[in-house]
Amino acid sequence: MARSLPTENTKTTTVLWLTGLSGAGKTTLADQVARDLRAAGQACFVLDGDNVRKGLSQDLGFSDADRTENIRRVAEVAKLMRDAGLTVIVALISPFRAERDAARTSIGNDHFIEIYLDTPLAVAEQRDVKGLYKKARSGELKNFTGIDSPYEPPLAPALTIHTETETPQQSAARVMQVLNVKGNR
Repeated sequence: MARSLPTENTKTTTVLWLTGLSGAGKTTLADQVARDLRAAGQACFVLDGDNVRKGLSQDLGFSDADRTENIRRVAEVAKLMRDAGLTVIVALISPFRAERDAARTSIGNDHFIEIYLDTPLAVAEQRDVKGLYKKARSGELKNFTGIDSPYEPPLAPALTIHTETETPQQSAARVMQVLNVKGNR
């Protein structure tokens, strides 16, 4: 297996782990942060849950075991990308604390920033353009986080964002402040 050797950039690169319910605004925020990072000259990459499920994790379902494996895979890819000098923005529901903690361990605590998008379920449902909450409530979709599968909020995230009260640009500015404190360029 090819191995990426750490570069000088890895001293300042980070994995931003955005977690929250479906419809919380993870993808929107990830894309805004990526635009801001690129504008500041920082190489970055977004690992979005929907896109990951279409490729890297297309063989997985939504059982607890499959969700755990999905998060493990994403954490490994994020670590490789970070080791190659990219700031990585992960946008995954990642509903279980234990799996987020495992991702933190895999990536390294010094390079992992957990960001919780604390969005009320009612707001997330209003934003649901794919109709997933409706399918989950009707029983058509099983193991849907927030309906018949739990979401365990982070106990001590680096940042909590309330997407129903601030714009994506405001939220991204707060993320950039956290990155600046961590020494990310």
